[in-house]
Amino acid sequence: MSPRTRIYDESDVRIRPNRRGSRPRTKDRPAHEDAIPGFVTGVDRGRYTLIVRGAIERVVHAMKARELGRKSVVIGDEVALVGDTSGGPDSLARIVRVEPRRTVLRRTADDTDPVERIIVANAEQLVIVTALLDPEPRPRMIDRCLVAAYDAGMEPLLVLTKADLIDPAPFLAHYCMLQVRHLVTSRDPVTGDWVGLEPLRGLLTDRISVFIGHSGVGKSTLVNALVPDAARAVGLVNDVTGRGRHTSSSAVSLRLPEGSGWVVDTPGVRSFGLAHVDLGRIIVHFPDLAPGAEECPRGCTHDEKECALDAWVESGRAGAAGTFRLDSFRRLLRARTPQSDD
Repeated sequence: MSPRTRIYDESDVRIRPNRRGSRPRTKDRPAHEDAIPGFVTGVDRGRYTLIVRGAIERVVHAMKARELGRKSVVIGDEVALVGDTSGGPDSLARIVRVEPRRTVLRRTADDTDPVERIIVANAEQLVIVTALLDPEPRPRMIDRCLVAAYDAGMEPLLVLTKADLIDPAPFLAHYCMLQVRHLVTSRDPVTGDWVGLEPLRGLLTDRISVFIGHSGVGKSTLVNALVPDAARAVGLVNDVTGRGRHTSSSAVSLRLPEGSGWVVDTPGVRSFGLAHVDLGRIIVHFPDLAPGAEECPRGCTHDEKECALDAWVESGRAGAAGTFRLDSFRRLLRARTPQSDD
């Protein structure tokens, strides 16, 4: 054996550990028992603005923790925060948990799109704003918003603007049997003073309310009147198309003066898809008709010849307004079909 020849054994072999897989993976997530609660008021390109309550309320900016995966965080969410929650300049906290949501307002791009888009969480009231004139009201769009509100477990409120231009009574006649709460607002053409603003403020007190409506109907103008420092952009109506121009580009949650409630102003919408809505849930919001639906054949759409609701109404068991209520119910069902909203 040559003097330079060496016999190696296992002690001479050094195995380099695989650092990527050196620790077993686990599905367990940290409990973050030290996390503090926060309320999401704004979302902008992966950064979140939150209110953290305490002895001194503060505004905190945060990002979403990787462990949340693809779970969305939206305006209105109640979350748990860790990290730098001081709210100081350049501070950034981390959202590690989204608490269970009480309500979820959703929409889809159209009635065939299976992808749901969550607009806001934990809101109690959907304020559907429409102009009586300039631009013309779009009843099918309003019906769709009503369906979305019922599906989300939210209470709808119909707010009519520009009542100084036309009598609102004929339009409201279409909704009286739906028993939708409504308010009529207008502005004095001389003084610019609001009519109907204070009753609206009263219905928003101590609640989280989402404002939704077409561009140009006066939605952001109302928000600016309710929250004077909101400075939401206001658009005009196109003279050619009669439609409003989009102004607000993102939803934002605004606190009413004296901290008495929150208003979520959303961008103007031109469509409201309802592909996510189970039509069977709409009947729940017509308790005078729901018992009659139990006699329908299996798979009944409640808008066909075999539907038992017609006989239920004719028998008088739905009450004096049964015929009108059934028409209103079927109008909401038809709002779910992929047709034009005009």
